[in-house]
Amino acid sequence: MVNADAKVTTYHANDLIAWLLEGDVSIQFQVQRDLLKTNKPKQKQLQKRITTEGWGARFLALQNDNGHWGSGFYQQQWTSTHYTLLDLKHLGITQHHKHIQQTLALILQTLKGPDGGIYPVHTKQRSDVCINGMFLNYAAYFGVKEDDLKSIVDFLLTEHMLDGGFNCYSNTKGAKHSAMNSTLCVIEGILEYTRNGYQYKLEALQAAEMQSREFLLKHHLFRSDKTGLIIDKKMLMLSYPSRWKYDILRVLDYFHFAGVAYDARMADAIEVLLKKQRADHRWPLQAKHSGQTHFNMEKAGSPSRWNTLRALRVLQHFNINPIA
Repeated sequence: MVNADAKVTTYHANDLIAWLLEGDVSIQFQVQRDLLKTNKPKQKQLQKRITTEGWGARFLALQNDNGHWGSGFYQQQWTSTHYTLLDLKHLGITQHHKHIQQTLALILQTLKGPDGGIYPVHTKQRSDVCINGMFLNYAAYFGVKEDDLKSIVDFLLTEHMLDGGFNCYSNTKGAKHSAMNSTLCVIEGILEYTRNGYQYKLEALQAAEMQSREFLLKHHLFRSDKTGLIIDKKMLMLSYPSRWKYDILRVLDYFHFAGVAYDARMADAIEVLLKKQRADHRWPLQAKHSGQTHFNMEKAGSPSRWNTLRALRVLQHFNINPIA
């Protein structure tokens, strides 16, 4: 006897996959890689197309003759080189891209400060923890030489806090408690550093990452560890691109990529995520962060392929069926 509920579930799952595969080639690539787990040659064919089609090609076409995007490394925030490189990394563009690697070499030659980190602007006297966590993320992805990353690793380890996480005000305003957003920025960078085979101070970085995970889980991913109240309701909004801003889908996606097993302290965040699924089984783009962008990949208030893809791979990782 055929189970009718199983047939309905299969139908909606197939419908969702078909809808995702109608999206940008970067979405198609990640659906094949993360949800369908197709063979490597098929994935590689799609990944190569990201440089010449859709969003990836549009980002690359906006690069200036000086190697930067926007007005410089961190100028005009969301159109700057820093956030464009982060966007390109998240698209899954080919890792060994000559023009991107040339830009990274330029940044490392001109923007390293005395503390070993990357400065967001020449006038700033101390490096920013969040920016350096994000820089480590895309620099490791794009294959920057290990020697060029050593001072950044040293800087980040210096800023690791006693409560387990990180705070971008630790070296500027004397912060004593870690911040969720800063912590996630850094451990995403550590994860990418690990995945790409770097070895310098790897054990110390992984220890910091484990402590940072515990810091996030202690807060049930969005709650005060003292009162249990929601730290910031914006943490529950599904936005993309996330950039430096923290939300529950971004942190759950980190746990998926890190291969971390389910922890009961994730339950509240997963429940919120499930409740945000629309009647058509898609997830929305609930909000768009303010500020100038190169272009909008998706429209706020509409169903989002980015958020649906990320939600499905998170739920798949934790073996949760989102479709009743």
